Amino acid sequence: MADPDFSQFKLVPKGHSFEQFHQGQVFEHHWGRTINAGDNSIFTTATLAHCPLYFNAEYARAHGHPDVVVNPMLVVCTVVGISVEDLSEAGGPFLGINGLEFHRPVYPGDTLTAHSTVVSTRESASRGNFGIVTWRTEARNQRDELVISYERTNLVAKRRGAAS
Repeated sequence: MADPDFSQFKLVPKGHSFEQFHQGQVFEHHWGRTINAGDNSIFTTATLAHCPLYFNAEYARAHGHPDVVVNPMLVVCTVVGISVEDLSEAGGPFLGINGLEFHRPVYPGDTLTAHSTVVSTRESASRGNFGIVTWRTEARNQRDELVISYERTNLVAKRRGAAS
């Protein structure tokens, strides 16, 4: 079997450039994601999270929950992942999350959907080929209850040749 000729593969641009974002713009992220018990167990084990609410159903029930609680960090990772295609798939360093709030627990079987709103855009003072974009993201469960919200900021590349 011959090695593949990678020069034959067409590169397809992904994501949005800095110029394509404007304040107040809303992105309804598609698909959503159902978090199942297996997702929660493997994430909780892999991250060595020792809070029994995340892996002991009897403990969780004794503390007023109907089942184990999905590890909140899995919820954050899932929601950020849902938003990547629309917000940051073009690349650029992640600059941080601020104002992260968990509004209610997520349980195995819950389906999360999310939308994001552009809070601000500005030119990077130190990197002429980039801008800085901040989005507010909210995720809801299948009952349209708010489960998480935060603001995320990324350095976002400008279109080629758009350096200031």
